[in-house]
Amino acid sequence: MNSHRKGFSLIELMTSLSILTILLTGGIPSLTDFYTQYRADSSIRIIQQTLQFARNQAITLNRTVTACAVIDEKCVQNWQVGLTIFIDTNKNSQLDDSDKILYMTNAFNSKDIVKYNRTAIRFQPDGLASGTNGTLKYCPSSATSPYSRAVVINQAGRVRFSTDDNINCT
Repeated sequence: MNSHRKGFSLIELMTSLSILTILLTGGIPSLTDFYTQYRADSSIRIIQQTLQFARNQAITLNRTVTACAVIDEKCVQNWQVGLTIFIDTNKNSQLDDSDKILYMTNAFNSKDIVKYNRTAIRFQPDGLASGTNGTLKYCPSSATSPYSRAVVINQAGRVRFSTDDNINCT
């Protein structure tokens, strides 16, 4: 007679489940941090590319192009809702009937904070961002997240990633 049994004994199953639980307990926080860092990196890259697009369109179309967060056809401080790029014919930072939307991003993650020191970034036909320069900050999950990122827009209209280590959205 063949007395080989297939499967696990109760002790083997409990040992395996204990080891799996220990590994998952240590791995889940790491995955959360990884996702938070990935979300910050991808979102700040979208912001940087969108602002570069706005500057390029201003130069190409020889028109003033505005980048801002739009609610009810007006530029607002709530950058969380995403960026809207449009030709601002009368330079009033509002979407009027004569203005043309060039591009819109999706809203950013609701847990994240997006801050800028102005309500709009305006690129002149020569590419300059005179008067609307500053640092746009993206902080995932909290205002003091270690994964916070930022882009800097200078007077000449150049958009670059910030090299600061301690970016704070408070």
